[in-house]
Amino acid sequence: MTDRYSRQQLFKQIGSKGQEKIGNKHVLIVGVGALGSAGAEAFVRAGIGKLTIIDRDYVEWSNLQRQQLYNENDAEGQIPKAIAAGKHLKQINSEVEIKALVMDATPNNLENLLSDVDVLIDGTDNFDIRFILNDLSHKYNIPWIYGSCVGSYGATYTVIPGRTPCLHCILKKVPIGGATCDTSGIISSAVQIVSAYQIAEALKILVDDFATLRKTFLTFDVWSNQHYTIKLEKIKKESCPTCGTVRTYPYLSYENQTKTEVLCGRNTVQIRPARNIAYSFDQIEKQLKAHGKVTRNPYLVSCQLQNYRLVIFRDGRVFIHGTNNIQFAKSLYYRLLG
Repeated sequence: MTDRYSRQQLFKQIGSKGQEKIGNKHVLIVGVGALGSAGAEAFVRAGIGKLTIIDRDYVEWSNLQRQQLYNENDAEGQIPKAIAAGKHLKQINSEVEIKALVMDATPNNLENLLSDVDVLIDGTDNFDIRFILNDLSHKYNIPWIYGSCVGSYGATYTVIPGRTPCLHCILKKVPIGGATCDTSGIISSAVQIVSAYQIAEALKILVDDFATLRKTFLTFDVWSNQHYTIKLEKIKKESCPTCGTVRTYPYLSYENQTKTEVLCGRNTVQIRPARNIAYSFDQIEKQLKAHGKVTRNPYLVSCQLQNYRLVIFRDGRVFIHGTNNIQFAKSLYYRLLG
């Protein structure tokens, strides 16, 4: 008999019965950057039964300062975050069932994964995906936990369908800035605090201790020693299209799915084809060698041009680094890959 979880079971709010519940639950984390990788490691160490992680990006050197699951080999090899995270998580706890997916968090992709999910964790860096999570949470009655951080600031909120205001309800009432890690920087302590709150709230849900869930929107600035909570119970709207009496789930509709976008705070455009394209990496490598230095691994092909870099993924998505001009990025994409 292993004592792997003995210290956690000594915490009376979890105990042996709670540990058994955790071992039978499924958490889905969308985005395994700073928040997502911290959360993923914590859930695996806590003995979650099943963990699904989704991320569309790969490990870069600038990630290593705060994204704790990754190392220099991952950055050197441009390994997709989901793949690198899955490998390291298995080394931490081989008992956990881990599903690691390199893909965009679209409504269709996510809906196919929700049949037995108990908690959704926000590890993203943009509100388009958060609104998708918000809609899915209410459509399928799955709690989700919002989290964000930039600079020394962080925020988190727990959404329980049918009980709390949702993201649609609160956005006009809660100030949420437009700064990002790529424009304002970030310190790792802000990440760890937000993640700690997310994990604590998730554990309460996993052991069915809903009475102790925090009912406020929490914000803090760890550098200036500020800490605020905002009560939100009264702002729940019956007219809300996500959690109100007539629900339309607007962010699950096809027309609201971004096909071409500037990645949050980055000088990078992502182009996502209307349908998945099964690229031949051998053909792509041969095609791009005429334009620049090409490197590849089993998951992506990268081509360094004079001023730009293209990264092509297995599912047909393309990152064009070095520009935030969507029209230019599309013209470069069609010229080199069309």
